[in-house]
Amino acid sequence: MSGFVEKPEPVQVPGLTHLHTGKVRDLYRNEAGDLVMVASDRMSAYDWVLPTEIPDKGRVLTQLSLWWFDLLTDLVPHHVVSTDLPAGAPADWEGRTLVCKSLNMVPVECVARGYLTGSGLVEYNETRTVCGLALPEGLSDGSELPAPIFTPATKAAVGDHDENVSYEEVARQIGAETAAMLRQTTLAVYSRARGIARERGIILADTKFEFGFEATEHGPKLVIADEVLTPDSSRFWPAASWEPGRAQPSYDKQFVRDWLTSPASGWDRRSEQPPPALPQEIVDATRAKYIEAYELLTGHTWS
Repeated sequence: MSGFVEKPEPVQVPGLTHLHTGKVRDLYRNEAGDLVMVASDRMSAYDWVLPTEIPDKGRVLTQLSLWWFDLLTDLVPHHVVSTDLPAGAPADWEGRTLVCKSLNMVPVECVARGYLTGSGLVEYNETRTVCGLALPEGLSDGSELPAPIFTPATKAAVGDHDENVSYEEVARQIGAETAAMLRQTTLAVYSRARGIARERGIILADTKFEFGFEATEHGPKLVIADEVLTPDSSRFWPAASWEPGRAQPSYDKQFVRDWLTSPASGWDRRSEQPPPALPQEIVDATRAKYIEAYELLTGHTWS
Protein backbone atom coordinates (compact mmCIF):
# COMPACT_ATOMS: atom_id res chain seq x y z
CA MET A 1 0.00 0.00 0.00
CA SER A 2 1.20 3.53 -0.78
CA GLY A 3 0.02 6.84 -2.22
CA PHE A 4 -0.99 10.02 -0.44
CA VAL A 5 -0.97 10.19 3.34
CA GLU A 6 -3.76 12.72 2.90
CA LYS A 7 -4.74 13.74 -0.62
CA PRO A 8 -5.32 17.51 -0.84
CA GLU A 9 -8.51 19.00 -2.17
CA PRO A 10 -7.80 20.75 -5.49
CA VAL A 11 -8.02 24.54 -5.59
CA GLN A 12 -10.98 25.67 -7.67
CA VAL A 13 -10.22 28.52 -10.10
CA PRO A 14 -12.82 30.05 -12.46
CA GLY A 15 -12.04 29.10 -16.07
CA LEU A 16 -9.85 26.15 -15.09
CA THR A 17 -10.95 22.52 -15.00
CA HIS A 18 -9.06 20.34 -12.53
CA LEU A 19 -7.75 17.20 -14.27
CA HIS A 20 -5.38 15.47 -11.89
CA THR A 21 -3.56 15.71 -8.57
CA GLY A 22 -0.14 14.07 -8.89
CA LYS A 23 2.58 13.43 -6.37
CA VAL A 24 3.96 16.93 -6.82
CA ARG A 25 1.89 18.74 -9.48
CA ASP A 26 -1.74 19.68 -9.89
CA LEU A 27 -2.97 19.71 -13.46
CA TYR A 28 -5.75 21.86 -14.92
CA ARG A 29 -7.05 22.71 -18.38
CA ASN A 30 -7.92 26.28 -19.33
CA GLU A 31 -10.65 27.43 -21.68
CA ALA A 32 -8.16 27.67 -24.57
CA GLY A 33 -7.37 23.96 -24.19
CA ASP A 34 -3.88 24.48 -22.75
CA LEU A 35 -2.69 22.64 -19.66
CA VAL A 36 -1.96 24.56 -16.48
CA MET A 37 0.65 22.84 -14.29
CA VAL A 38 1.05 23.96 -10.68
CA ALA A 39 4.07 22.60 -8.80
CA SER A 40 3.21 22.15 -5.13
CA ASP A 41 5.58 21.95 -2.17
CA ARG A 42 4.61 18.31 -1.62
CA MET A 43 7.38 15.79 -1.03
CA SER A 44 7.26 12.13 -2.02
CA ALA A 45 9.49 9.32 -0.80
CA TYR A 46 9.27 5.53 -0.96
CA ASP A 47 6.10 5.79 -3.08
CA TRP A 48 4.33 7.91 -0.45
CA VAL A 49 3.38 11.58 -0.68
CA LEU A 50 4.34 12.79 2.78
CA PRO A 51 2.18 14.82 5.16
CA THR A 52 4.85 17.55 5.45
CA GLU A 53 5.63 20.05 2.69
CA ILE A 54 9.02 21.61 1.87
CA PRO A 55 8.61 25.41 1.56
CA ASP A 56 9.59 26.88 -1.84
CA LYS A 57 10.13 23.43 -3.39
CA GLY A 58 7.51 23.93 -6.11
CA ARG A 59 8.93 27.31 -7.06
CA VAL A 60 12.49 25.94 -7.17
CA LEU A 61 11.45 23.06 -9.45
CA THR A 62 9.54 25.39 -11.76
CA GLN A 63 12.22 28.08 -12.04
CA LEU A 64 15.00 25.54 -12.53
CA SER A 65 13.01 23.77 -15.26
CA LEU A 66 12.48 27.08 -17.06
CA TRP A 67 16.22 27.81 -16.89
CA TRP A 68 17.04 24.43 -18.42
CA PHE A 69 14.30 24.63 -21.08
CA ASP A 70 15.93 27.81 -22.42
CA LEU A 71 19.30 26.06 -22.71
CA LEU A 72 17.89 23.06 -24.57
CA THR A 73 15.63 24.56 -27.23
CA ASP A 74 18.10 23.91 -30.05
CA LEU A 75 17.99 20.20 -29.17
CA VAL A 76 14.26 19.78 -28.52
CA PRO A 77 11.37 22.28 -28.15
CA HIS A 78 9.58 22.47 -24.78
CA HIS A 79 5.92 22.62 -23.88
CA VAL A 80 5.78 25.94 -22.01
CA VAL A 81 3.44 28.54 -23.53
CA SER A 82 3.40 31.10 -20.72
CA THR A 83 4.35 31.70 -17.09
CA ASP A 84 1.54 34.23 -16.60
CA LEU A 85 -0.73 33.50 -13.66
CA PRO A 86 -4.28 32.57 -14.78
CA ALA A 87 -6.93 35.13 -13.83
CA GLY A 88 -8.41 34.33 -10.45
CA ALA A 89 -5.57 32.01 -9.41
CA PRO A 90 -4.38 32.26 -5.80
CA ALA A 91 -1.35 34.44 -5.14
CA ASP A 92 0.71 31.48 -3.93
CA TRP A 93 0.62 30.00 -7.45
CA GLU A 94 3.06 32.75 -8.50
CA GLY A 95 6.39 31.32 -9.66
CA ARG A 96 5.16 27.72 -9.59
CA THR A 97 2.67 27.75 -12.48
CA LEU A 98 3.25 26.95 -16.15
CA VAL A 99 0.75 27.18 -18.99
CA CYS A 100 1.71 24.39 -21.39
CA LYS A 101 0.79 22.90 -24.73
CA SER A 102 -1.50 19.91 -24.59
CA LEU A 103 0.53 17.05 -26.06
CA ASN A 104 -0.01 13.44 -26.98
CA MET A 105 2.27 12.10 -24.24
CA VAL A 106 4.51 9.09 -24.80
CA PRO A 107 3.90 6.57 -21.97
CA VAL A 108 7.61 6.04 -21.29
CA GLU A 109 9.94 7.47 -18.65
CA CYS A 110 13.07 8.31 -20.64
CA VAL A 111 15.99 7.74 -18.28
CA ALA A 112 19.61 8.55 -19.05
CA ARG A 113 22.37 7.23 -16.81
CA GLY A 114 25.99 8.25 -16.81
CA TYR A 115 26.78 6.70 -13.43
CA LEU A 116 25.72 3.49 -11.73
CA THR A 117 23.40 3.82 -8.73
CA GLY A 118 19.80 3.28 -7.63
CA SER A 119 17.75 0.65 -9.45
CA GLY A 120 20.48 0.40 -12.09
CA LEU A 121 22.97 -0.69 -9.43
CA VAL A 122 20.55 -3.31 -8.08
CA GLU A 123 20.09 -4.84 -11.53
CA TYR A 124 23.82 -4.66 -12.31
CA ASN A 125 24.70 -6.51 -9.11
CA GLU A 126 22.33 -9.31 -10.10
CA THR A 127 22.97 -9.64 -13.85
CA ARG A 128 25.78 -7.24 -14.90
CA THR A 129 23.18 -5.49 -17.07
CA VAL A 130 20.89 -2.45 -16.82
CA CYS A 131 17.66 -2.66 -18.82
CA GLY A 132 19.24 -5.47 -20.81
CA LEU A 133 22.41 -3.51 -21.64
CA ALA A 134 25.59 -5.39 -20.74
CA LEU A 135 28.07 -3.47 -18.57
CA PRO A 136 31.68 -4.31 -17.70
CA GLU A 137 32.74 -6.11 -14.53
CA GLY A 138 34.11 -4.23 -11.55
CA LEU A 139 31.61 -1.37 -11.28
CA SER A 140 30.27 -0.25 -7.91
CA ASP A 141 27.89 2.31 -6.42
CA GLY A 142 28.71 5.65 -8.03
CA SER A 143 30.94 4.31 -10.82
CA GLU A 144 31.02 6.31 -14.04
CA LEU A 145 29.77 4.24 -16.96
CA PRO A 146 31.92 3.83 -20.09
CA ALA A 147 29.29 5.91 -21.94
CA PRO A 148 25.83 7.23 -21.00
CA ILE A 149 23.02 4.73 -21.51
CA PHE A 150 19.29 5.03 -22.23
CA THR A 151 17.34 2.95 -19.72
CA PRO A 152 13.60 3.49 -20.19
CA ALA A 153 10.84 2.68 -17.72
CA THR A 154 7.11 2.33 -18.07
CA LYS A 155 5.17 5.07 -16.31
CA ALA A 156 3.39 3.98 -13.14
CA ALA A 157 0.24 5.19 -11.45
CA VAL A 158 0.62 7.12 -8.18
CA GLY A 159 1.81 4.67 -5.54
CA ASP A 160 3.28 2.16 -8.00
CA HIS A 161 6.90 1.74 -9.01
CA ASP A 162 7.96 2.72 -12.51
CA GLU A 163 9.24 -0.50 -14.07
CA ASN A 164 12.54 -0.62 -15.94
CA VAL A 165 12.14 -2.16 -19.39
CA SER A 166 14.42 -2.97 -22.29
CA TYR A 167 14.79 -0.72 -25.31
CA GLU A 168 13.40 -3.54 -27.44
CA GLU A 169 10.25 -3.61 -25.33
CA VAL A 170 9.79 0.14 -25.77
CA ALA A 171 10.23 -0.20 -29.52
CA ARG A 172 7.61 -2.95 -29.52
CA GLN A 173 5.15 -0.81 -27.56
CA ILE A 174 5.51 2.54 -29.33
CA GLY A 175 7.25 1.70 -32.61
CA ALA A 176 10.90 1.52 -33.64
CA GLU A 177 11.04 5.03 -35.13
CA THR A 178 9.61 6.73 -32.04
CA ALA A 179 11.79 4.66 -29.71
CA ALA A 180 14.91 5.64 -31.66
CA MET A 181 13.89 9.31 -31.53
CA LEU A 182 13.39 9.12 -27.76
CA ARG A 183 16.75 7.46 -27.18
CA GLN A 184 18.63 9.91 -29.38
CA THR A 185 16.96 12.98 -27.85
CA THR A 186 17.29 11.72 -24.27
CA LEU A 187 21.02 11.10 -24.62
CA ALA A 188 21.59 14.41 -26.44
CA VAL A 189 19.82 16.39 -23.70
CA TYR A 190 21.61 14.45 -20.96
CA SER A 191 24.99 15.05 -22.59
CA ARG A 192 24.35 18.81 -22.87
CA ALA A 193 23.09 19.07 -19.29
CA ARG A 194 25.87 16.90 -17.88
CA GLY A 195 28.49 19.20 -19.37
CA ILE A 196 26.79 22.34 -18.07
CA ALA A 197 26.43 20.85 -14.58
CA ARG A 198 30.04 19.66 -14.49
CA GLU A 199 31.26 23.21 -15.24
CA ARG A 200 29.46 24.22 -12.05
CA GLY A 201 30.97 21.49 -9.91
CA ILE A 202 28.00 19.11 -10.08
CA ILE A 203 27.83 15.57 -11.45
CA LEU A 204 24.54 14.77 -13.19
CA ALA A 205 24.49 11.07 -12.39
CA ASP A 206 21.17 10.26 -14.02
CA THR A 207 17.91 11.93 -14.96
CA LYS A 208 14.52 11.20 -16.47
CA PHE A 209 12.51 13.05 -19.10
CA GLU A 210 8.99 12.92 -20.41
CA PHE A 211 8.12 13.63 -24.03
CA GLY A 212 4.98 14.14 -26.03
CA PHE A 213 4.03 14.90 -29.62
CA GLU A 214 2.53 18.18 -30.75
CA ALA A 215 0.27 18.08 -33.79
CA THR A 216 1.55 20.48 -36.48
CA GLU A 217 0.75 21.03 -40.16
CA HIS A 218 3.99 19.21 -40.97
CA GLY A 219 3.14 16.22 -38.79
CA PRO A 220 3.80 15.28 -35.15
CA LYS A 221 6.68 17.14 -33.47
CA LEU A 222 8.55 15.74 -30.45
CA VAL A 223 8.40 18.09 -27.43
CA ILE A 224 9.93 17.77 -23.97
CA ALA A 225 7.37 18.15 -21.19
CA ASP A 226 6.71 18.08 -17.45
CA GLU A 227 9.79 19.18 -15.48
CA VAL A 228 13.38 18.88 -16.57
CA LEU A 229 16.70 18.41 -14.75
CA THR A 230 15.52 19.21 -11.23
CA PRO A 231 16.47 17.52 -7.94
CA ASP A 232 13.15 15.67 -8.16
CA SER A 233 13.90 14.07 -11.53
CA SER A 234 17.70 13.87 -11.40
CA ARG A 235 20.56 12.82 -9.18
CA PHE A 236 22.97 15.71 -8.66
CA TRP A 237 26.21 14.96 -6.80
CA PRO A 238 28.94 17.38 -5.69
CA ALA A 239 31.85 16.60 -8.01
CA ALA A 240 34.49 17.43 -5.39
CA SER A 241 33.39 14.61 -3.08
CA TRP A 242 32.57 11.96 -5.73
CA GLU A 243 34.04 8.61 -4.73
CA PRO A 244 32.80 5.33 -6.26
CA GLY A 245 32.10 2.46 -3.91
CA ARG A 246 29.69 4.26 -1.61
CA ALA A 247 26.51 6.28 -1.65
CA GLN A 248 27.25 9.81 -2.84
CA PRO A 249 26.21 13.05 -1.13
CA SER A 250 23.45 14.60 -3.22
CA TYR A 251 21.34 17.69 -3.85
CA ASP A 252 17.94 16.14 -3.39
CA LYS A 253 15.55 14.50 -0.93
CA GLN A 254 18.17 12.24 0.64
CA PHE A 255 17.72 13.91 4.03
CA VAL A 256 14.08 12.85 3.91
CA ARG A 257 14.83 9.27 2.85
CA ASP A 258 17.55 8.88 5.49
CA TRP A 259 15.32 10.16 8.30
CA LEU A 260 12.35 8.01 7.28
CA THR A 261 14.48 4.85 7.38
CA SER A 262 16.21 5.80 10.65
CA PRO A 263 15.10 4.68 14.12
CA ALA A 264 14.21 8.33 14.85
CA SER A 265 11.17 8.19 12.56
CA GLY A 266 9.74 5.04 14.10
CA TRP A 267 8.41 4.08 10.66
CA ASP A 268 8.70 0.70 8.97
CA ARG A 269 8.63 1.22 5.19
CA ARG A 270 7.68 -2.44 4.72
CA SER A 271 4.46 -1.94 6.66
CA GLU A 272 1.23 -0.53 5.24
CA GLN A 273 1.30 2.36 7.67
CA PRO A 274 1.82 5.82 6.18
CA PRO A 275 5.01 7.68 7.05
CA PRO A 276 5.01 10.29 9.84
CA ALA A 277 5.38 14.06 9.61
CA LEU A 278 8.91 15.35 9.09
CA PRO A 279 10.72 17.24 11.87
CA GLN A 280 11.58 20.87 11.20
CA GLU A 281 15.33 20.27 10.92
CA ILE A 282 14.78 17.75 8.09
CA VAL A 283 12.43 20.19 6.32
CA ASP A 284 14.99 22.99 6.63
CA ALA A 285 17.91 20.84 5.45
CA THR A 286 15.97 19.53 2.44
CA ARG A 287 14.83 23.04 1.43
CA ALA A 288 18.43 24.25 1.69
CA LYS A 289 19.67 21.47 -0.62
CA TYR A 290 17.08 22.27 -3.31
CA ILE A 291 17.99 25.95 -3.18
CA GLU A 292 21.73 25.18 -3.21
CA ALA A 293 21.27 23.10 -6.37
CA TYR A 294 19.33 25.94 -8.02
CA GLU A 295 21.94 28.54 -7.12
CA LEU A 296 24.95 26.45 -8.14
CA LEU A 297 23.45 25.49 -11.49
CA THR A 298 21.93 28.82 -12.53
CA GLY A 299 24.33 31.23 -10.85
CA HIS A 300 21.29 33.12 -9.56
CA THR A 301 20.61 33.90 -5.91
CA TRP A 302 17.32 32.42 -4.70
CA SER A 303 14.82 34.98 -3.47
